[in-house]
Amino acid sequence: MLVKLLEKNEELISISDLIDQLKNSPQISECGAIFTFEGIVRGQEEDQHVEKLILSTPDKNKTLKDLEKIVDEVKNKYEVAEIGLVHYLGEFYSGESLFLVAVLGKHRQETLDALKDLIERTKFDLDFKKEEISTQGTNIIMSGG
Repeated sequence: MLVKLLEKNEELISISDLIDQLKNSPQISECGAIFTFEGIVRGQEEDQHVEKLILSTPDKNKTLKDLEKIVDEVKNKYEVAEIGLVHYLGEFYSGESLFLVAVLGKHRQETLDALKDLIERTKFDLDFKKEEISTQGTNIIMSGG
């Protein structure tokens, strides 16, 4: 299980890296599905052009621990073999990746359900602050925590 909360330029990990890690799992021969998700910055939000997005958390260590707990709970709930998850913090521009998830499981249904649960819980349960800087000002969105 790989779970990382990184500053944008701290370490570059791609979806391909997560898939390679999952394919090296000792359980790979029992599995038939890998599902992935790559969250990127949207450059257009309603009728405004988003120039950049700043993603932060007040306590990186707590957020990482909470993220690890979510991954562990989802892994056990859906009985998937492995999960790789990376969430980046910092300043991002349109099209840049900020959230990567890959899930390895025996069958597609529980693997896909685990992926969906990870996406939703990460978005809503963790203490993130998202600042969208647009042509019309700054929109601050708080989540979870």
